[in-house]
Amino acid sequence: MADRVRITVDTHGIADVCLVRGDKMNALDFEMFDALEAAITRLKTEPGLRAVVLHGEGKAFCAGLDMGRMAKISAGEPGGTRDLRPRTHGIANSPQFLGLGWRELPVPVIAAVHGVAFGGGLQLALGADIRLVTADLKLSVMEIKWGLVPDMAGVALMRGLVRDDHARELCYTGRVVLGDEAVTLGLATRVCADPLADAFAMAQALAQRSPSALRADKRLMNLASRTLDESAAALLMAESVEQVALMGAAHQVEAVRANLEKRAPVFADAAR
Repeated sequence: MADRVRITVDTHGIADVCLVRGDKMNALDFEMFDALEAAITRLKTEPGLRAVVLHGEGKAFCAGLDMGRMAKISAGEPGGTRDLRPRTHGIANSPQFLGLGWRELPVPVIAAVHGVAFGGGLQLALGADIRLVTADLKLSVMEIKWGLVPDMAGVALMRGLVRDDHARELCYTGRVVLGDEAVTLGLATRVCADPLADAFAMAQALAQRSPSALRADKRLMNLASRTLDESAAALLMAESVEQVALMGAAHQVEAVRANLEKRAPVFADAAR
């Protein structure tokens, strides 16, 4: 875990959760997935926890799925995918838990987002209560580029943040959004010159508030956003079913190969 995610908790109950795969722009491999799951699970029962700051080291918050996994999918090799259909965390599977799990923590989670947050990296940030970003941050629902759909609870999280037509455009096109537009769309809370410093300043201020009131606030906000209701359960299952059908199929393999080979994809007619 320590070579993917580092957690420190200070004397004020503020947890610093840092993605530490900076040489790979904190890309999500299976080890990163497991480390993030372990981090959320630990923080759920961390004594005296008041706030969480989530960020990434190096040039980026998180560049999304690891390219090595994409190469394995392109080559049809084992190890590129996992079965997403089993519900391992209540209504969610393991990757979806990495988005929803931050909402399940009893305290506010502040994401400091810089560089890029693509695909799974964006979905990871969307799970935070608050997203502080740089003006030059690049965000994208990148899955369409690889012939996939968001599968870390991205649609369930976006529906409470982004207008429906904007969410559709972002998913359909995968276009890159900068920090200021991200705030306008609802993907980010506000632009900061130094998101990490502002995130810790906010966390320190929150640590001075009534912990009982903050936890009650989070419960109420979760209820109001309806992230974890019955319709979300159906949506999360549909997300997994659609993704499993896409992964490794002809169109998805062609999308991956075209991107890796830096050429235009050639798709046969859609079967469905």
